[in-house]
Amino acid sequence: MNAPDPQADPHADRHRVRLILGKHPSAVLLGAQLVGVLAYPYLEGSRTGIAVFGVLQLAIVATALWAVRRTPVLSWVALGLGVPGMIFTVLEAISPDSDWIVLTSALLHAPFYFYISYGMIRYLFHDDRVTRDELFATGAAFTVVAWGFAYVFVAAQVVWPGSFIGAGGANERDWFELLYLSFSTLTSVGLSDVVPVEPHARSLVMVEMVAGVLYVALVVARLVGLTVSRAIPR
Repeated sequence: MNAPDPQADPHADRHRVRLILGKHPSAVLLGAQLVGVLAYPYLEGSRTGIAVFGVLQLAIVATALWAVRRTPVLSWVALGLGVPGMIFTVLEAISPDSDWIVLTSALLHAPFYFYISYGMIRYLFHDDRVTRDELFATGAAFTVVAWGFAYVFVAAQVVWPGSFIGAGGANERDWFELLYLSFSTLTSVGLSDVVPVEPHARSLVMVEMVAGVLYVALVVARLVGLTVSRAIPR
């Protein structure tokens, strides 16, 4: 029997990508978020690069939510927040010193990412089986929460100038510094050189601390418990 010709189907690669995205959308999201963290320093000096980065991140997250959604309303809410967020991502790249654009962008991004994380956590809790994609979703939802709080900190910095100080010495921290603070707070490692100094900023950071503890206690512990219970013979 002759081996199939790889050139017989010109759309084979496209079908393969769709299959991977359909089976493990959370893995695609997690990989995109981590690649974004590594790529951002190379794009930081380019306004166009940052705009493209932001729009692609929103599009990837929205695609992942579409793949794991449980009700159509989730997609509509995400679309209503995501499309304006994409527009203001571009506007922010064009006018990074405009406070109202930066604030509006942050106020659109933060609820968008939190809603995405809600959709993914809902996906994790929809049954009592632990699939491979649900394991990826555990990490993906965590990164999305960190992104959401980073934009909360951006908004706080606009409303209450001087909310955060850092080793850089500038009056305002850039988005990547606040993302670093968000990850260090959510993971409770406390390794960030960015520090909240205003009362409102400290309140928001404390809320993220609680969110990080609850995520481990509720989401991670549940998945570990389900995995262990399946491994125990009955």
